[in-house]
Amino acid sequence: MAFDYPEDLKYQDSHEYARLEGEMVTIGITAFAVDQLGDIVFLELPEVGAELTKGEAFGTVESVKAVEDLVAPVTGTVVERNDPLLDTPEQLADDPYGQAWMLKVRIADASDLEGALSANEYRAQVEGE
Repeated sequence: MAFDYPEDLKYQDSHEYARLEGEMVTIGITAFAVDQLGDIVFLELPEVGAELTKGEAFGTVESVKAVEDLVAPVTGTVVERNDPLLDTPEQLADDPYGQAWMLKVRIADASDLEGALSANEYRAQVEGE
């Protein structure tokens, strides 16, 4: 199955994505990750005002198959959380790059994303090309 990987995003090995807009980063998980998890039943995200540290867990996503840590792609402060997603985590399957974003974070250092994967690099990794 072919998944969409928007070119404007930066990707992590752990399947989170980051969309950088100025000093704000929108964080979510990829379509591939949603597919691998299966039916998502629970989502845990930090409160607005929480500090994220790049490479450290900031929440969990739980499916009928597994519980996975969400790993921060950047260091920064949570300024917005997608609260409706907490009530209906199954929406992650519908629009992971749009309506189903998880957090908006004010990034501490834009260089955090320098080691992130491009859409093509991520696609090659997950599709084994």
